[in-house]
Amino acid sequence: MTRLRSGITTGTCAAAAAQAAARLLCEMPVPDHIDVLLPGGQTQIVPLLYAKQTSGGSRAAVRKDAGDDPDVTDGMEIVVSLAWADTSQTTFIAGDGVGTVTKPGLQIAPGQAAINPVPREMIAQAIRAVTDRPVAVEVSIPGGCEVAQQTFNPRLGIVGGLSVLGTTGIVRPYCMRAVEDSIRAALDVAVACGVEAPILVPGNIGAAAAERHFTVAEQQVIEVGNQWGFALDQVASRQFNALMLAGHPGKLAKLIQGDWDTHSSRSRQAVGMVAELAAELLSDPVAASETVEGLFAAIKPPARERLGGEIARRVKTAVQKRIGRALPVGVLLIEMAGDLLGTDGDFTPWQ
Repeated sequence: MTRLRSGITTGTCAAAAAQAAARLLCEMPVPDHIDVLLPGGQTQIVPLLYAKQTSGGSRAAVRKDAGDDPDVTDGMEIVVSLAWADTSQTTFIAGDGVGTVTKPGLQIAPGQAAINPVPREMIAQAIRAVTDRPVAVEVSIPGGCEVAQQTFNPRLGIVGGLSVLGTTGIVRPYCMRAVEDSIRAALDVAVACGVEAPILVPGNIGAAAAERHFTVAEQQVIEVGNQWGFALDQVASRQFNALMLAGHPGKLAKLIQGDWDTHSSRSRQAVGMVAELAAELLSDPVAASETVEGLFAAIKPPARERLGGEIARRVKTAVQKRIGRALPVGVLLIEMAGDLLGTDGDFTPWQ
């Protein structure tokens, strides 16, 4: 089996570029590679893309290498521009393609550049290795504004681009940590914005259905992808008043089976269980199908609603058991087009 190649975070890239720019600002020679001290104490050698003087200071760039991780920032330029600061301490500025925080509840206060605490410290440490003078640090990611639309940033209230992230400095291929961090951050933002009844969805189809059928606040809908166990455990640790799940039964019915990570490679298909349930509940035989969507499409509306309602009820029961406390739960099941297939629970908090 081929071993997957690790990569480096945007924070590590920014730290390397910052040190190169600092050396240039101090009229020191700039090597082709920069040694970056990572949070764990080890050193990462990072190749430079370029380093040059500017009219107001200096600029350097590193090309992001995410290794074998499917990171949307892989191959992008991480650019750091430095200038001597008029203030007594180093400041961080969101350049082109780097977002700005607009909502409370994240690690960075509203109005600040979306550069997380660990990358900020890595950048500052890389600069301190060259000079103790305070500098203005502008981080840019050309093209980041467009790429950010593929991330959680718009829902987190981070506008204008990507975040500069990283807790270890290293990207581990196919690690779920980034997804889990995004879910945790989205719930923190929801709490800070006064959301009392969040809506968990697998993705865009569930989000669109929730917004179509209910009155939804901006930070209320939270995409969890396949990480339902993690998301529900996070909900259980916060003092919400109610919870809704909205999505396709092909995904949400897996929770009935105890598959809390619903990725196709890590869970069982739900169509067999749904077919068995349909055979138990419905008087007419159900045509065989390879998918839950196809199975529902072959059932007439009254029977479809009955089956959808029973699946929703069982999903609700499984979710309440996972949460482990008396939290009202509503389940909204929809087909791929967004039309209702079944519901269970009290939906008053969202009406």
